[in-house]
Amino acid sequence: MNITPEQAAIVASTGDIKINAVAGSGKTTTLIEYARAQPATARGLYLAFNRTVKLEARTRFAAQGLHNVQVETAHSLAYAHVVKNSRYRVLQAGSYKSHELVDVLGLPSSQEGHEEYVLASHINKFLTYFCNSDKAKVSELNYRDIVWEAAAKVFVERHYAAIERGCRRLLARMESAEIEITHDFYLKKFQLKGPQLTYDYILFDEAQDASGPMLALFLEQRATKIMVGDAHQQIYAWRHAINSLDRADFPSYPLTTSFRFGVEVATLATQVLDYKAALGAHAPVELSGLGTSTATTTKAVIGRSNLALLLKAIEYISGENQVQRLYFEGNINSYTYADEGASLYDVLHLYNGRSAAIKDPLIRKMANLDELLNYARQTEDAQLLMLISIVEDYGNSVIDLIKELKRRQVSDGERHRAQVYFSTVHRCKGLEYDEVQLTSDFVTREKVEEWGALVAESGIGAGELARLNEEINLLYVALTRAKFRLHLPELSRPAGFTAQPPILPYYGRGGTVLMAPAPSPTKPARRPWTPAEDFQLT
Repeated sequence: MNITPEQAAIVASTGDIKINAVAGSGKTTTLIEYARAQPATARGLYLAFNRTVKLEARTRFAAQGLHNVQVETAHSLAYAHVVKNSRYRVLQAGSYKSHELVDVLGLPSSQEGHEEYVLASHINKFLTYFCNSDKAKVSELNYRDIVWEAAAKVFVERHYAAIERGCRRLLARMESAEIEITHDFYLKKFQLKGPQLTYDYILFDEAQDASGPMLALFLEQRATKIMVGDAHQQIYAWRHAINSLDRADFPSYPLTTSFRFGVEVATLATQVLDYKAALGAHAPVELSGLGTSTATTTKAVIGRSNLALLLKAIEYISGENQVQRLYFEGNINSYTYADEGASLYDVLHLYNGRSAAIKDPLIRKMANLDELLNYARQTEDAQLLMLISIVEDYGNSVIDLIKELKRRQVSDGERHRAQVYFSTVHRCKGLEYDEVQLTSDFVTREKVEEWGALVAESGIGAGELARLNEEINLLYVALTRAKFRLHLPELSRPAGFTAQPPILPYYGRGGTVLMAPAPSPTKPARRPWTPAEDFQLT
């Protein structure tokens, strides 16, 4: 097949390299061509970001006759080495809930404020922090470094010794197989075992969002190492992902040409990335757009947060230009549940004082919505804060609205029939659509200017600076899902960028940029729905 000069240079390279690939630049195609150029006897490993990418990549490598390339995720590799044929049992839910840890660790009941559950939540988060780091001991980390909200900071400072002690006890009980282990635990154990994998070369995809354990293991391998990613698509720092491209001292190769979108989106994406100049050092990136599509068949609304996305979906079933068939990437149920399993319905039951109807054991213990809100703030539970905000905003009418959204959602098998797809940035990473509309909660140029002034005047910590950069990354990733047409919030448009078809500006709700990992609830100001700003449906 025909490849670009940039791709050809990568295919012809020798030794360890890293590839900085912009959105839509054909990185999987490049890796396939690299594998094809290796000796037929060479054994390769392709490390995929998640199971969906793994299955797609496995099909693509096999279709090219590259059966000597094994395709895995970090977790599937770790499972085979640590869990298979062992005494360990993996927790089916993936991670423990706070109320479960209260029992597992025997945490004493508090007289007020349900402090044992707040303590359990922070123990759980410290466990996640450690298991996603490259450190060998809990004592090498300071959990305070990842706590941001004021109420949570106060609690953690007061109970730090108990949080660290609880994390150690939880790790010890999993290590001895007394209790079920988490996915994070067996990946961490895999890293600490330090195995040498029997491959001649390893292709490490989405390296900008690698976990600490996987990067540490990858760098220790004797195989030729190829890592590929886009530093500007790092959007999982709140899960303790790290940009491996910055950590590896390998020769660097670029892929700057996108085949997904045309020159207009490429120019916009370049200028959005230039927002980072206000935050300090930034190496300008010039994207080239060679996409030629003019189709508007697949239309997607992409939100920065679940809250903004659900509000927009409700608009689309409430206005004149209604969507009859919609599809939520990841299924709508995943947008109405908090990370620990609390549902929108449980929060509504609490709001109505119907404790007996609440299924979640933790929420059932709360006296009222204010008490739940205090818990959510102390534990930095962004998803729970979002559910509370929706209930406060819509009250009992939210049940019929969600029911109607579910009624109009097409099944996975009928996904192609959807008139509009709805997704957060994180769920649609790696996907593309003909026409995209962004919700109004992405970073604005005014917010970037405020951040820039703060950096210039007083400076900010490395952790906070990383979070600010990630806000810009979220906007960049979202807008580069568009193959042809983009509806861009006017407040997010870079100064000097002339918006014209196929990039259409609009004035949406004045959404507040929510800071990961624990945004506070926001209630966007109400205004009349304006169909002209949205997709024209037929």
